[in-house]
Amino acid sequence: MRNVIDLMPDGAKHAIDLISIVSLLGALVSILPKIATILTIIWTLLRIWQEPIVQRLFTRRKPDA
Repeated sequence: MRNVIDLMPDGAKHAIDLISIVSLLGALVSILPKIATILTIIWTLLRIWQEPIVQRLFTRRKPDA
């Protein structure tokens, strides 16, 4: 999944991020259905997981031999 996000142009990522934030705000004021909220949460988690800092926290380190 990471490769798909890496292949997307930055403009597309930013556009989807904006749509994600708008849909989250819309869901919070009960304008959009709950499905939009779930999709927003999934997208946001994928973007957070993609961050190098998070990847470093979850990568397994080889024990010193």
